[in-house]
Amino acid sequence: MNLLLALAVAFEVATVKVSPPAPLGSPIAINLGTFLNGTLTMGNVTLTECLQFAYEVPSQDQIIGPDWLNSRETRFDIAAKAPPETTAAMARQMLKTLLAERLNVRLHVEQRPFSFAALVVAKSGMKMMPAVAGETRPGSGAPGRIFGRQMPMATLASLLSRFEKQLVIDKTGLTGRYQLTLEWATENGPNRDGPSLQSALEEQLGLRLESRREPLDVIVVESASRVPTDN
Repeated sequence: MNLLLALAVAFEVATVKVSPPAPLGSPIAINLGTFLNGTLTMGNVTLTECLQFAYEVPSQDQIIGPDWLNSRETRFDIAAKAPPETTAAMARQMLKTLLAERLNVRLHVEQRPFSFAALVVAKSGMKMMPAVAGETRPGSGAPGRIFGRQMPMATLASLLSRFEKQLVIDKTGLTGRYQLTLEWATENGPNRDGPSLQSALEEQLGLRLESRREPLDVIVVESASRVPTDN
């Protein structure tokens, strides 16, 4: 079953190209997905990373398919334009259509059991302030520190997953965006003498992590092309 082709929404104009090889020894600049004023850009991304953005999947382990899906040897650059009023949710739907049309992605979704850390509200209650009006940046972070003025909980969970190298999923039930600053001790970071992540979450944000094992959606890629069709 091709769920992507069933979608009616599409970008007005879009290009999908194979990323050029980086000069030997040079770092690769990766853009995992930037959407602003109706324009989506992605750079040097694997097909796995494209699907993560389109489906809001927090872990690469939740995407299964050919070995090359997550290979740095097969990377793509995407530039796509939609009307300025297009929402991020609509853009993700458009990206699903684009991947189906240009990379011939065929997939289905099924559930499989996963162990993960659930981000939940602590018993002491949530301590974050509502988002700052007019701020457009959702947030940023580095190991040991996450800062944001317009951060949804899904983004916080994604950053924690990246920095702590464990699957963290938002189970707070909080649908808004928040101001937050989270600082915790990391082995190689600047805050070696700071609190543990669990303590920092509860003391600074009123959140905590719980170990869980539950069925999660898994994207099974049945087939896809390594070379895009003509733009």
